[in-house]
Amino acid sequence: MTVSIDVEDQAWLELHGLEPLVRACVEAALAGTEYADGACEVAVLFTDDDAIAAINGEWRGQNKPTNVLSFPTPDDLPVPEGEARPLGDIVLAHGIIARQAGEQDKTLRDHTAHLIIHGTLHLLGYDHETEAEAQEMESLETRILKGLGISDPYERH
Repeated sequence: MTVSIDVEDQAWLELHGLEPLVRACVEAALAGTEYADGACEVAVLFTDDDAIAAINGEWRGQNKPTNVLSFPTPDDLPVPEGEARPLGDIVLAHGIIARQAGEQDKTLRDHTAHLIIHGTLHLLGYDHETEAEAQEMESLETRILKGLGISDPYERH
């Protein structure tokens, strides 16, 4: 597994151990779904609210910031033999994630971990368009996070 990390918003550097956190979360999500191909690539961009709003507007038609966006690689993308399969890109916005963490009484680290896992599951084809899909995805996220020592992000306080 290869994870490439790009930090555009320097505010993310306040989160110590960002790179090991990303790798642990992606690895845990892959293992938690029994993803069989260890030779894969995931790109993660840490940016700000303005940048993610522009990306959200361009690619999703929603001109507003969001916490995380995922862009899975098309299944039919040819991959040269011996090269890792790119799973896709995950984009996270510091401002909205930090605000949500505060509002939900979570640490920035735990909330970011949850959203990295959430984004990785989207890259693997999981979604939450229906209630059944949402329940499956939330259950997976909760189980994966528990394995990392992080409490249930959906637990109502």
